[in-house]
Amino acid sequence: MRIGHGYDVHRFRVDDDGPLRLGGIAVPGTPRLDGYSDGDALIHAVIDAVLGAAGEGDIGRHFPPGDPEYRDIDSGELLRRVTRLILAQGCRVMNVDATVIAERPRLAEHLPAMREAIASALGIEPRQVNVKATTNEGLDAVGAGGAIAVMAVALIEDEVP
Repeated sequence: MRIGHGYDVHRFRVDDDGPLRLGGIAVPGTPRLDGYSDGDALIHAVIDAVLGAAGEGDIGRHFPPGDPEYRDIDSGELLRRVTRLILAQGCRVMNVDATVIAERPRLAEHLPAMREAIASALGIEPRQVNVKATTNEGLDAVGAGGAIAVMAVALIEDEVP
């Protein structure tokens, strides 16, 4: 068993271009996060956690910002690619636990769909994915409602032949 940790933070776009993408789903009524891909900070943190557990560096190593192939790409596709990478190494994800830190939007009603989307991209059951949300109590840019931060951990296992 190996464990990895991931962290990501993205500010909200000022041009309000499109709905928020978080955890592989669209969250209506909230601006999109700024990022080279779709800005999905939750999936980006999960990717870093899985890559870290596998000893495979980080998201920027595999999907460099500035590479036209990844411009506006669905982060769920990036997570599916990472899943294929670790499966090829003989590993599998056992579970993921993530915490979204955001003042806005309220996420409770969206968490089950996020769990399902992440689990699907990882090829595991939704019960193996936990997503929770909290606030930053008004502190810093996240607490002021200008950004979303995410922390995630992933446990992977080397499959026994």
